Amino acid sequence: MRSSFSSSCHRSISELAGDRKLEVPILTTISVPIQMEGRGRMLPLLALHAVAEYYRLPWKPPVTAGLIAANTLVYLKPAFLRHLLPSIEEVWFNPHLILKNKDARRFFLSPFYHINESHLVYNMISLLWKGIQLETSMGSLEFASMVAALLTMSQGITMLLAKTLVVFLDYPKPFYSEYAVGFSGVLFAMKVVLNSQSADYAHVHGLVVPSRYAAWAELILIQMFAPGVSFLGHLGGILAGMLYLKLKGEYSGSGSGSGSGSDPLVRMLRGLVGIASWPLRAARGLFQPRRMPRVSGRGTVGRETRDGLSGIWRCHACTFDNSGWLSECEMCGTRRGGSMDEIGIQEMRMRRIQRFG
Repeated sequence: MRSSFSSSCHRSISELAGDRKLEVPILTTISVPIQMEGRGRMLPLLALHAVAEYYRLPWKPPVTAGLIAANTLVYLKPAFLRHLLPSIEEVWFNPHLILKNKDARRFFLSPFYHINESHLVYNMISLLWKGIQLETSMGSLEFASMVAALLTMSQGITMLLAKTLVVFLDYPKPFYSEYAVGFSGVLFAMKVVLNSQSADYAHVHGLVVPSRYAAWAELILIQMFAPGVSFLGHLGGILAGMLYLKLKGEYSGSGSGSGSGSDPLVRMLRGLVGIASWPLRAARGLFQPRRMPRVSGRGTVGRETRDGLSGIWRCHACTFDNSGWLSECEMCGTRRGGSMDEIGIQEMRMRRIQRFG
């Protein structure tokens, strides 16, 4: 889930809001105070669950494992990363501060921070389940590009929703006073992508709903039972998933060939890799001997050649390629341009055996 807090309670964070001094309660997904320094027993259970899931898989999805490891390392902040990673107070997602300070760090890093162990473990178990299915079905490169796109779109849509509430509805709280972290915006988007083509039913907190509407049901139920979470963050994730499917569908419809239907970002990355590897391919072509076609007499075998193309014509009887200056086949004597009906099937077979046999 994506945890947030709003302006009303115990701790001053004027350093977060700049000139707006706020008193904020910090809530987890179950509406209890944050314990940033505590370490419980849930992380070993997450590790055990992840190892068990990966052990039974014939192919181990690397991007999913990397995302889980990255989120966990950001939360644990081991000594070798402590001086590199900003504190959670520096990366809270707040639309006002992001736009005011052009703070890309808050925009891109806030999904990787979690306020407590239960917040992290809940999100990582969800990521493990969704990531394995999506990465196995679409491949690591396309999955990684999808996650990057969903993260960017979900954050951007959340900011747009908050700004819209200020401008059109005069409701400034989500824009100025709410601070959120967590990977659940991306997870909601992944749920939309995963269930987009499913005709099955899903269990959402005890309710059975069509899979394609599971994200909407979870959005409503979570907000009912855990009002401290970020409604706009989760809604932004759902809309990002829908937008991603829409863009990918339009791209697939306009594509052709083997690249049709693939992720646009993947196509771009493959193009860049192709450009970067061109000098290597060119150098290899200079030193490797080129394969030449197999030749019999003055004709080639196995290459389709039409009359008048490069001054060569192909005999209908024995398939020998003759010079354009000749009126009869040099191999079997068949007249140029003659019909195959002029000779019998047995005769044509014998001429080909004579040539190749």
